[in-house]
Amino acid sequence: MSATAHLATRGQELLARDAGLLWHPYASLDAGARYAVTGAKGVRLTLEDAHGTQEVIDGMGSWWSMVHGYRHPMLDAAAHAQIDSFSHVMFGGLTHAPAVELAERLVAMAPGDLAHVFLADSGSISVEVALKLVLQYQHARGHIGRRRFAALRGGYHGDTFAAMGVCDPVDGMHAAFARPGAEQLFLPRPPAARLTVEGSWEFDAAEFAVWETEARALASAHAPELAGIIAEPVLQGAGGMYVYAPAALRVLREIADEHALLLVFDEIATGFGRTGTLFASEWAGVEPDVMCVGKALTGGYLTLAAMLCTPKVAGALDGAYGSGSALLHGPTFMGNPLACAVANASLGLLTGGGGDPRAADAPWRGQVAALETGLREALAPAAALSSVKDVRVLGGVGVIQLHEQVRVAEVTAAAVRQGAWVRPFRDLLYVMPPYISSRDEIRLLGAALVSAVEHVHDS
Repeated sequence: MSATAHLATRGQELLARDAGLLWHPYASLDAGARYAVTGAKGVRLTLEDAHGTQEVIDGMGSWWSMVHGYRHPMLDAAAHAQIDSFSHVMFGGLTHAPAVELAERLVAMAPGDLAHVFLADSGSISVEVALKLVLQYQHARGHIGRRRFAALRGGYHGDTFAAMGVCDPVDGMHAAFARPGAEQLFLPRPPAARLTVEGSWEFDAAEFAVWETEARALASAHAPELAGIIAEPVLQGAGGMYVYAPAALRVLREIADEHALLLVFDEIATGFGRTGTLFASEWAGVEPDVMCVGKALTGGYLTLAAMLCTPKVAGALDGAYGSGSALLHGPTFMGNPLACAVANASLGLLTGGGGDPRAADAPWRGQVAALETGLREALAPAAALSSVKDVRVLGGVGVIQLHEQVRVAEVTAAAVRQGAWVRPFRDLLYVMPPYISSRDEIRLLGAALVSAVEHVHDS
């Protein structure tokens, strides 16, 4: 049997064994998987289904995390080296070099005065920890009645219960569940904005003024009940790849300061360069009190996230306000050495080793700029299709929004036939490809998306 035939047999066997056995994200048990992955290298996946083997560009970057591509030699080497030392040890009462180095790197990269780090299992858990920290902070300050959070409509912060509570209650993915915990306050969604090729932000100033007035009034009316504000800065990901004016972050910062609230930025999807700045909050020059990061942290190799906070916030827990409390969270795999070691290597690739992450020659900056240029060119033809409502690009994010819901199965299959893996949702066909994608690969990716929309929705 040839190697190709063996892979085909193996892939089809996996699909058959998977069916009815495994749940997949946001899918019924009988939905199953449509393709089996039999290989991955660089920006490409080898997929297998009943029709055979297909090599495709991973337009999703493994759900926005695989920024350096698959089988990167430096990340592979970091993982091997750590396995040869020790792959895991409990973090309770113990520490190790990969975790300390990672925390130091994150503090050095983070905006503002974020100086303390909690290492979490996943993005959702980092949000849980952030929300707990905010509540403990307010309790330590004697503000016992401050139990609610203000969040933006259209936001998404994860699938665990506290994180679900600050997701959009109407258009989010959790409408099937009763609202967990205290009912949160939802501020209106800021007006949409667009980053021009010249680097300026365009949005409707009149709409923004109305939004600001409503947001300030809502927050003021409920201030005695509020502990903090949480938002995805500039780009709401799972809420619709929605881009809003960075000026809204300055308003949120002012509201938080006026009412003694903590401002939490969820940079899990946007951190480490994805929107064109190292962290999306930097588009507005706004510094949060608490920040969550994840996804690209390990370059997509292992699950890991982090919550960072300022000394003011940490001080409330270590006794500065008479609390003396611990931060009440402690995952079994907290600070996993293997994940931390790979994360250190991943951040090194972004910054050029120990270089300044905000330097003009930092590797991530040139990579994301090239992605933005390539995506603008590659997706532009979609704007001429009758089924397309909008085409937008921000950093390494490209979006084709339709007038109707995407026919997911048909569009996915059409894109795979053209050499691209995508996972559309709602009315969106979008990509967040690896930073290392070449210009030709981005052209192929864009052509596949445009062709898929044209054949499925414009035919």
